[in-house]
Amino acid sequence: MNDMNQGAVPHLQQLTFALAEEEYGVDILAVREIRGWTRVTRIPQTPDHVLGVLNLRGAIVPIMDLRLRFGLEREAYDDSTVTIIVAVADRLFGIVVDAVSDVADIDPAAIKPVPDMGAVVDTRYLKGIATHLDRMLMLLDVEMLMRPEDVETLDAVMSNLQQVEAA
Repeated sequence: MNDMNQGAVPHLQQLTFALAEEEYGVDILAVREIRGWTRVTRIPQTPDHVLGVLNLRGAIVPIMDLRLRFGLEREAYDDSTVTIIVAVADRLFGIVVDAVSDVADIDPAAIKPVPDMGAVVDTRYLKGIATHLDRMLMLLDVEMLMRPEDVETLDAVMSNLQQVEAA
């Protein structure tokens, strides 16, 4: 029997979403849940882009506004605003985006390196750029969204929160 797909490279599935009139993709394997916007509990002494935390079935999950993380202007949250819960290295965190679009199958060969855009766009959060159905998709590197210093700050705050809750 002749299998035509033998040796074919599998496509990468990306959950696509809108942010400031641009389209981004995040690896579907990192996505744990998609939720409509709900208010979060603000935590003092966290970076501005960290909106607070959300209780997700007993797990306290930090939530960041991706617009603020990218240095963009904050927008009012509305019915299309979505929180995408992602997992990175056994940690859950949420990213707030303008709207979720669809799931795109991306051929790994179609992914191009991110061009140097100078100081205008911080490209360290991107894995690459791909074209899908005549649209440019910026592929998000979720591991880069949480810097080690952010993780340390959040760990300290979360530890304090859990101690207060236990008391």
